[in-house]
Amino acid sequence: MSSPAISIDDLAYRYDRSEALHGLSLTVQPGECYGFFGRTGAGKTTTIKCLLNLLRPTRGAVRVFGMDPARQEAEVKARLAYVPDFVAFYPWMSVRDSLDYQASFRSHWNRDLERSLLEQLQLDPNLPTTGLSKGQRTQLALIGAIAAEPDLLVLDEPTSGLDPLVRREFIQTIIGAYQDAAPGQRTVFVSTHLITEFEGLIDRFTVVDQGRAVLTATADDARGRFRRIRAEFEGALPEDSEFRQARSIRRRGRTLELVVNGEGESLMEYLRTRGPASLEIESLTLEEIFLHTVQPGTTP
Repeated sequence: MSSPAISIDDLAYRYDRSEALHGLSLTVQPGECYGFFGRTGAGKTTTIKCLLNLLRPTRGAVRVFGMDPARQEAEVKARLAYVPDFVAFYPWMSVRDSLDYQASFRSHWNRDLERSLLEQLQLDPNLPTTGLSKGQRTQLALIGAIAAEPDLLVLDEPTSGLDPLVRREFIQTIIGAYQDAAPGQRTVFVSTHLITEFEGLIDRFTVVDQGRAVLTATADDARGRFRRIRAEFEGALPEDSEFRQARSIRRRGRTLELVVNGEGESLMEYLRTRGPASLEIESLTLEEIFLHTVQPGTTP
C-alpha cells in the first residue's frame, strides 16, 4: 500500500508561552481533496508550516508521502506545491520572468497548462509583478503551483483576494481539472474559511479549534449525521426539554427547528407522535457543520 500523502501524529507546537497545537493528528490519503477548517488562530497555518519544515514541532511526527520534511526536505518539496495566504514576488521580475524562475526549480513543468491558465485568468505575462493587485498575485502563485503538476497541492486560504467570479472558476474548474488529470494520485490539502465554495470538492475534512482536532469525517458521512429538522405545529410547540440531544433549538412562531448530530431518525419519530402540520429533514452544508462544531447552538 502507498504511504499517506500527509500523516500528522500528536503534533504540538509552542510559541514562547503560548501553545498553538495540542496533540493534533490527521491522515490524508493520496487523491483526496482534504479540507482543514478552523477559526483564525486555531492552528491551521502553524500546522502547514510544520508540514513544510518552516517550523520544527515541539512534539509529534509529520510525514509527507512517508518522508520526514525535516530530514528529507528536498525530496518532500519536489513533490508538492504551496500557496500561502500572502504571496510576494521579486519586484524586478515580470509575470513571465517569475513563472520561468519557478519552472527552473522543477523537474517537470507543463507549459501548455501554464499558457492555458494565463489565458483563462486573463493575466498578462508582460506585466511587472510590482504592478499586480493582491488578486493577481494570488493568481500568479496558483498558476505556478498548478503548472508544476505536483503530487500534493497545499493551499492556505488560496482564493483570498480573488473576485467572486474568478474564485468560483478557479475552485470548480482549475482545481477540479488538476485532480481529474490523474485520478487517485493528486492530492489537495486546503485550509480555507470559504468552505461553501469548496463544498463540491472536499472528500474528507478536519475541523481544528484551539489547536486540537474536534471533528474529522468524510464529507458524505458528516452530511448524513448533521441534519436540520423543521416541524410546524398548529398548536403549542413541544418543550425544549424533549430535545436535549439536539445541538441547537430554534423557535419561530409555530415552527420548531432542530440541528442534530446522529439523532435525526429518533427525533423525527418522536415529532411524528406530536402530530405536526409539516415535518422535514435536510442535511447541513459543510460550512454549517463547521459552525455547529466550533460553536454549538449557532444559527447560520
